[in-house]
Amino acid sequence: MKDLHDCWLRVAGREEESIVDGPGLRYVLFTQGCPRRCPGCHNPETLDPNGGVLVRLDAILNHILKNPLIHRVTFSGGEPFMQAAELIPLAEELAGRGYHLMAYSGYTYEELVEDPCKKALLELMDILADGPFIEEEKTLERPFIGSKNQRLLDVKASLKEGRPVLWQAE
Repeated sequence: MKDLHDCWLRVAGREEESIVDGPGLRYVLFTQGCPRRCPGCHNPETLDPNGGVLVRLDAILNHILKNPLIHRVTFSGGEPFMQAAELIPLAEELAGRGYHLMAYSGYTYEELVEDPCKKALLELMDILADGPFIEEEKTLERPFIGSKNQRLLDVKASLKEGRPVLWQAE
């Protein structure tokens, strides 16, 4: 495992306690940069890959750990999988401590498993909200997603079965 002190991530921001970015009370890390540029994007300030600030992973981890109520973390953006290699050490550390991990991605599950680095990050997730935001399919009827084409996937079951498996609320 890498020393988190030597690893950096370009971050757009964070939400220390959220109930809208995945199930349960969650810490949300918004990564910076997204190649998709979906019209109507919910976080347009996160699109520029040169925006945001560089933050050491150990500082992010310490910030998450200081709240004893938080045991769930969501990686959002921007596009978290654009910085998959940078996020892997943090995700490994959190998963190793028993944290529930979720990621939002404009990529589909099928696209992510084709790239070895993106797949390595995906393998650490519990839930994936996948697919690009499509403004014409915007919905407020489904929790944790923005448009009808997006899916909430049970990552562990999807990887085991070799196909996308929808997440079922507990």
